[in-house]
Amino acid sequence: MATTTSGRAIGRHEKPQRSFLLELPGLLLVALTVAVLIKTFLIQPFYIPSRSMVPELLVNDRVMVSKVSYWFDEPEQGDVIVFVNPATPIGDESIPEAVVRSVLEALGIRSNGTEDLIKRVIAVGGQTIEIKENRIFVDGVALSEPYLPEGVFMSDMAPRQIGEGELWMMGDNRNESSDSRVFGPVDAESVVGKAVIRIWPVDRLGSL
Repeated sequence: MATTTSGRAIGRHEKPQRSFLLELPGLLLVALTVAVLIKTFLIQPFYIPSRSMVPELLVNDRVMVSKVSYWFDEPEQGDVIVFVNPATPIGDESIPEAVVRSVLEALGIRSNGTEDLIKRVIAVGGQTIEIKENRIFVDGVALSEPYLPEGVFMSDMAPRQIGEGELWMMGDNRNESSDSRVFGPVDAESVVGKAVIRIWPVDRLGSL
C-alpha cells in the first residue's frame, strides 16, 4: 500500500478524485440533451415576438407550450396555441442547423421568428364563421371576447365554413395580427402545442 507525502495511505483500488472542471462539459451535454428531449416531446418555452396577442401576451413574454395537451383531446374554441406558420417555406435542414435550432427552441428562442405563430382558436372544423359590424359570429351566435383590447376593428367577412381538421386562428390584437383572415384556416396537423402558462417576466406569471 502506497503512502502520500503527508503519510495518508492510498488504497490500491482507490481512484483519484476527478476534477469537476473535467466533468462539467459532460454534465452540460447531458442537461442539454434532456432539455432538447423534453422540448421535443413534452413541453417547450416559446418567445413572443410580436404584438398580435396584446394584452394577453406582450412582446418578449415567454410562455410554456404543452405538447401533450392534444394527445387525447382536440383544440377547442378559445385555446391559445402555437402552430407552424403556413407561410414558412419547406426546405432541407442540415444536421448542424437542426441542432442549433433545437438548442435555441429549448431555451425559448427561435432561430427564425417566422417559423411558428401563436394565436387563439376562434372556430374549429365544421363550424361557420362570419364577421360583421365589428363582431365575430360562429354558427350564427355572436362570440363573447373579453380578452380583446380596446379599439379593435375588423372588416366584414362573409360566412365561411371551416373544413374538418382545420382551425380558424386569430390574434387578440386584431389591428396588428396577420392570421386566418390573411392565410385562411390552419391545418390541425400543424399545431405545435397549447400555451398553458406565462413564465416570464416573473411579475406576469400566470395561466392562460
